[in-house]
Order: sequence, then C-alpha cells, then structure tokens
Amino acid sequence: MVVSAAVVFLVVYQDTGTQLRTEIDQDISGDTIQLLQSVNTLSGQSPARIESAAARYIRAQPYNATSTLLFVLTPGGQHVSNHPELFGGGPPEEETEAQQQIENAEGRKLLVPHIGYSTAQVPDVGRTRIFEKRADVGDVQIIAGAGEPLALVDRAQHGVARAFVLAGAVVLLLALVASYLAGARVSAPLRRMAQVATRVDAGDLDPRMQISTDRRDEVRVLADAFNRMLDRLSEAFASQREFVADASHELRTPLTVIRGQLEVLAAQEHPSGAEVTRVEQLAQAEITRVSRLVDDLLVLAQAEHTDFLRPETIDVRPFVTDLWDGMSLTADRNFELGTIADGSLQADPDRLAQALRNLARNAIEHTEEQDGLVRLDVTKLAPDRIRFAVLDDGPGIPEDERERVFERFHRTDGGRSRSSPGGAGLGLAIVRAIAEAHRGTVRVRDSQNGHGATIELVLPGFDPS
Repeated sequence: MVVSAAVVFLVVYQDTGTQLRTEIDQDISGDTIQLLQSVNTLSGQSPARIESAAARYIRAQPYNATSTLLFVLTPGGQHVSNHPELFGGGPPEEETEAQQQIENAEGRKLLVPHIGYSTAQVPDVGRTRIFEKRADVGDVQIIAGAGEPLALVDRAQHGVARAFVLAGAVVLLLALVASYLAGARVSAPLRRMAQVATRVDAGDLDPRMQISTDRRDEVRVLADAFNRMLDRLSEAFASQREFVADASHELRTPLTVIRGQLEVLAAQEHPSGAEVTRVEQLAQAEITRVSRLVDDLLVLAQAEHTDFLRPETIDVRPFVTDLWDGMSLTADRNFELGTIADGSLQADPDRLAQALRNLARNAIEHTEEQDGLVRLDVTKLAPDRIRFAVLDDGPGIPEDERERVFERFHRTDGGRSRSSPGGAGLGLAIVRAIAEAHRGTVRVRDSQNGHGATIELVLPGFDPS
C-alpha cells in the first residue's frame, strides 16, 4: 500500500504542477501578446515614444500578488515594468543591504533577454515563470515579457503532499488494523492446525481440527480436508495393524503345525518310514499354503505400483473359453459357460485371468461337490464396458457382508478350514485390487433364482467391433 500510494502521489503531484504551469504559460503568453498589440500602433515612432506608450500601458496595470508581471526592453537598454524593483537597483527597505545586493543581482539578470519561456528568481516575488517575445515596431525592435509567480504551483503541490500524507497515514493505519484482524482470524485456526499436526507427527491420530460451523471460507475447507485426511490415516493405520495381525496369524498357524510335527518326529528314536512320510506330506502342504499366502500378499503389495498392469489387446471369446476349460479340471463341480460377448478388451491378460480364477475358486468353495453350479457369463455394458459375472448356487452372501468380503483376510464363514485353497481370505481382495487397477469395479449381488451369489467384475476398454 505504501508503494502504491507513493506512485499515485508522484503522479498526482507532478500532474498538478504540470496543469498549473500550463495555465500560467497560457496566461503570460496572452498578456505578452496584448502588450505588443498596444504598442504596434506606434509603428514609425521614435524609441522614446514607444517606450512612453509601453510605460503608460504597463503602469495602468500595477503589479500585485494576484496580477501579472509586465515589462518591456527597448533599444539603448531602456526598460519599463509594473514592478519597481524588477530589474534591481532599489534602495534597501525591509531587507538588509546584503539581501538587497542579492536582489539587485537577480534583477540585472533579467535584463538579458531569454526569448520564450523561462523560470527566473525575481526580487520580492520569488520563482517566476516568464515569457519573452521579440517584436519589430516600425524600425524599432523591442522585447516584451510577462510573468507570474510559481508560488501558487508550490502551494498546490504542497497541499497535495499534505493531503496524501494525512489520508495515507489514516488509510495505512486502518489497513494495518484490518490486516491484523484478518490475519488473526486466518492464522488462529492455522496455528491450531499446526498443533494438531505436531500431535499427529508424534503418533497421536485422535485430535481433529475444531472449526466454527459459521465459517464458510477456505480455512473451513482446509480444516475439513485435514480432518478427512486424518480419518483416512486412522483407517489406514488400523487396517495396517489388522492386516499385520491377520498375516502374522495366518503365517503362525502353518509354522506351528510344522514345528509340532517335527517335534513329534524328533521325539521318536527310530521313527517309521510311514511316520516320516506323513510328516513330510503335512509339512509340504503347510509350506504350499504359506507360499500361496506370501504370493497373494505380494500381489496386493504390487497393486499399488504403476507397473502392476501390462495391458494388451485380448480377444474375449477364446480367452474366456480357454480359461474356463482349465478351471473345469480343478474341481468336481457343474461348470457352465454362458453368454460370451464378442469383441476385444484392453487389459492385462495375466491379472484378468488371476481375478477370474479367484472368483471361480470362491464359488467352488461355497458349492457342493459334483452338483454345485459354477457359471460364468460375459456380457457387454454400454458404451465400452464389459461384465464378467461368476455365479454359484451356494448359500449366498449376507447383505451386510457384501462390501466386507473384499477386505483382506475377511471370511464370511468363520468355521471354514484354514487349510482350504484361498482360506486366508485374500482371493476377493486381490480381485478388487485388479479391478481398481483397470479402473473397473467389482460387486456382489443375488443370483436371479434367489439362491447363491453372483460376483460381477466390470472393466472398461471393451471394443465390440
């Protein structure tokens, strides 16, 4: 504000002086022309007659603080003026002799013509704007001039300066007060936010930003976003702790089994070959389960990486047919392949196959052997989306569990054997990670016949042509 006010002040200050000087220049040039016109009628007269006529015209307009200074210089160094001390030489009055000598020197300088506009120091007047013009009256050449003091310009500019200083001080004071109040209103919640952030940095995720409901400004938006971020952090840390606990539990179980069986085997001095074989088979099964669990955890960890997918063009019909033929050999179920949409899909074939296998395994686990139905339908959704629906005739999924089944280590059947394939509860979590990586969705809905469940995987990038 100070810099802006200073720029405005300079512009107004200079413009005020320029306008007043322009008006003065117009006045003194007009007065000079009128003075010359009054003596032009004496063309052919002697210099003395011309000087006398000019003196009568000039003395008829005596100089005072509100009038114009007039003077004429004629050949021979003669000069007349309506200001008695214009050209110096007067005796000291109120001035000292030294001051009078200075004024006399200033007056003598005016005897040297300066044709056109000039600024000079005039005795008892001060800085004066002067206009001089040379003219020929018959055979006589004279110089006529007029002047006005610049004190009016100085007073006007000083008035502008005083007004700006006074107004600027008031405005600056008000601006400082307003800025302080506005800054305090904005910085107070920011300071509280910094305190909350300090506590969060120390590991405490419980504090939240408390902002008045009356606020509707950017601070309220920032506080809400900050609180939502803390909520997500709390959920993420809770999920992480739960994930670590579940993973530890899932890994501890097979390791405990292996250690127990090895201890039983080691307690026997001469174990039979059948006992060694039994322990070996059991250990191999548990090691396979641990390997599968580690592989699933690695898939979920890689799902957050940018190179998780390697998309390419997939011909949907042969891809689905080969995949489902392979799945039908993994379990004794009634596998059906329903409608298959013709076209191509931009997706990662390995990840898509992994997701569909997990959905099929999930259906297999919840259906009866031999007669259990596991069906896959592939249909087009407008405009460029495709739906893979895997349905079964098992017990179905309760309404309140349909979102949680996609969480890591979540199982709807708490009594299901942990040694069963996919029993760790990561299969559907992997399906959701693959769907989200493709910018798709996965959801659970009831089967059309009212029994079992249908899990739909919807992906973009389908081209039916």
